[in-house]
Amino acid sequence: MISPAPTPAQEHTATELVARFVALYEELDHRQLHRLGELYHPQARFIDPLHTVDGLDNLTRYFEGLYRNLKQCRITIHDQLVTDTAAALYWTMEIEHSRLNGGQRVVLDGHSHLKFGTLVHYHRDYFDAGQMLYEQLPLLGTLVKAVKRKAAS
Repeated sequence: MISPAPTPAQEHTATELVARFVALYEELDHRQLHRLGELYHPQARFIDPLHTVDGLDNLTRYFEGLYRNLKQCRITIHDQLVTDTAAALYWTMEIEHSRLNGGQRVVLDGHSHLKFGTLVHYHRDYFDAGQMLYEQLPLLGTLVKAVKRKAAS
């Protein structure tokens, strides 16, 4: 079944919500986490390759834990596809974490799938967890990279 075309008001609302989402995520740090309620529904579901989190309060706590351990996190959103009820955002994240890559910067490409009405109720991030975590650990990182090279040849 083909969905009806969105009304101009729905398109405006979706575009506006996604623009606010992009603006917040591109400046997000531990001092901005109180603003997540401006974007997320109280019952929102967040999924990434490592966790599934239900509810705005749990999402805020999850992000607090992530940011507590990061020296730096920068997200740059390069492209987006927006409909009246969903969006796909393509991004690069640069992180510095004392336990990853000897505390040096790790660059990770990924994308996010959002579903929303007036607020985001579903947010799923897709990225290579091996690139983010396993490849950055001594010994295990060397092994994972070797397996990837072997699989690619």
